[in-house]
Amino acid sequence: MDAVEKERTILERLERIDGLRRDDAPAEILLDEVRALLSDAEDWVREEHVPSRTADAVERAAEALAAGEGVLAFPRA
Repeated sequence: MDAVEKERTILERLERIDGLRRDDAPAEILLDEVRALLSDAEDWVREEHVPSRTADAVERAAEALAAGEGVLAFPRA
């Protein structure tokens, strides 16, 4: 898959996520798409020359998702 196809895949996934949000999709479905988006973005950052702020944003998103999943996995009483 070349760089343009990878970028197109990421944009299409973002559009799917927007559609799911508009349709009030269940959180688990939305989170699955966000996880897949993050995975696609991490692959893209590793394989392509991207600005450092783009790579930093992907890293922060991964950290935020991991922190959020910890909260979801262990809800407070």
